Amino acid sequence: MSAPSSSPSRSSSPADSAGSITDVAGIEVGHFSDTRRPTGCTVIMAREGAVGGVDVRGAAPGTRETDLLAPGNLVQHVHAVMLAGGSAWGLAAAEGAMRWMEERGIGMDVRFGTLPIVPAAVLFDLPMGDARIRPDAAAGYAACEAASTAAPAEGNVGAGTGALVGKLFGVNRAMKGGVGTASVTVGGVTVGALIAVNSLGDVIDHNTGQPVAGARTEDGKALLDTRRALLRGDLPKPLLAGTNTTIGVIATDAMLTKVQANRLANVSHDGLARAINPVHTMSDGDTLFALATGRVPLEGNAPGMTVLSTMAAEVVAIATLRAVHAARSVTVGDLHVPSAADLAPARG
Repeated sequence: MSAPSSSPSRSSSPADSAGSITDVAGIEVGHFSDTRRPTGCTVIMAREGAVGGVDVRGAAPGTRETDLLAPGNLVQHVHAVMLAGGSAWGLAAAEGAMRWMEERGIGMDVRFGTLPIVPAAVLFDLPMGDARIRPDAAAGYAACEAASTAAPAEGNVGAGTGALVGKLFGVNRAMKGGVGTASVTVGGVTVGALIAVNSLGDVIDHNTGQPVAGARTEDGKALLDTRRALLRGDLPKPLLAGTNTTIGVIATDAMLTKVQANRLANVSHDGLARAINPVHTMSDGDTLFALATGRVPLEGNAPGMTVLSTMAAEVVAIATLRAVHAARSVTVGDLHVPSAADLAPARG
């Protein structure tokens, strides 16, 4: 296998002032990107604990510890969320995060030890190089070692290292996905998102409605526009379930209940629906987590859930768009995957 050619970067899109999920007080992010093939993992950490929620919309999810986030279940606080490549094998990265956090006394006191709560979700990046290489416990540990409150890198990093978008007409006509992040502050409350975009569908600029990255025409030189292609009767390639998936975390410094955190995760999928088409398919495992660090009470003139929901959907859409703007082309063996930057002239 030839060495993958890729380089992580900050986005060069017009939304350079969009902020990041680490603008939310109490949130840290760390990436691990494997140098042997394009894969990796990303940890979103809340050392002091955060009220957690989750909503799974895709039909082929790969997840861990999502049931405990249901409003009627006992555990209230989450200490990290792990996002990883490697399909279901990548769930092992959460074990490394648990070990790292336990060593530092982060987690629930269960009398016999300190138990970190680390839900996780994975995406399918196995077409990129040697599929036997995938994130493991050591990778998750390394992501935690790298975690900080600095604005995280975007594009070909962490869970988005091997991500592709627009695979409905075959991997050879797909484009590079990646990781994107954004935040918005209204009335003293901040909501941020970090999204790893590995979608079956195209990524859409939600401000213009135009595809930015996704399935390409047969000559590979321009965007096909998957929605229009399907509606005119173009036949997609046969699909293996679960070979796609967009996963991410929405965080806020607002003080939320577990019911509210789950609702925030639920409405955040509106952002995916604005930025990806088609989305939530039978071959995607789209999963979004919500974390509330509880630094700002929702009282007085503070925004309520309607405003927070609007903010959450917006930052998810922006972060999804930033992921493909920040991505760079990758060549692994005979597979060359261009980025949005490579096809930008063809969209004009």
